[in-house]
Amino acid sequence: MKVIAITQARYGSSRMPGKVLKIINGKKLLQIHLERAAKAKKIDKLIVATTIEKEAIEIVSIAEQLRLTAYRGSINDVLDRYYQAAKNELADYVVRITSDCPLIDPRLMDKIIEICIVGNYDYCSNTIHPTYPDGTDVEIFKFSALEKAWKEAIATSDREHVTPYIWRNSTAKGGTHFTSFNIKSDTDYSEYRLTVDENKDFELIEILVSEIGENKSWEEYVNFLHKNPAIFNINASIKRNEGYTER
Repeated sequence: MKVIAITQARYGSSRMPGKVLKIINGKKLLQIHLERAAKAKKIDKLIVATTIEKEAIEIVSIAEQLRLTAYRGSINDVLDRYYQAAKNELADYVVRITSDCPLIDPRLMDKIIEICIVGNYDYCSNTIHPTYPDGTDVEIFKFSALEKAWKEAIATSDREHVTPYIWRNSTAKGGTHFTSFNIKSDTDYSEYRLTVDENKDFELIEILVSEIGENKSWEEYVNFLHKNPAIFNINASIKRNEGYTER
């Protein structure tokens, strides 16, 4: 059983160009993200799927410094970028994370991977009906599901965001093409934002990392925000997935 994780990272963004290269305490957000994701015990390989933008050379450089594989592909057809990055890896499952989630939690990655494999699902995530904080998003799917989506998806939105064709046609949404399962937290934490789409998000992440460190669990970050409502409110007005079309 081989499981690979692919994180998408690009320079361009209409709201925050170069956001993954912004620095907190001497480290770029992308480095923090990759170092955290690499701690997941149930992945065999972590790949950075970036673009052919000239600025992406710095993204490739960070990946190489961390001894990770980087693939450069389409700017807008992210589904193709993911497929091309994965197709020669002979993986059974692919984990999708995104680099605008610098505090991605490796333990949560492992939990969702295990649920998907044990249940033999085509697709699992904590995002179909979100109860986890924005910025802890994890999706895992069989490579066969990725390949089917790559071959069949036509809509621009399906090509730009990798998984809509899969989850929209999955059993969780009443579809028949893919079996799926949504992972829910015991408590709804979906109002918390640990992602970076706007400057206010970066401000909050900067405070979290500076105050309690870059290696805490998602629960510890949420507890800190719960105890510090003024900090929680920095980006609380931003709607979940408001910047989705820009990833």
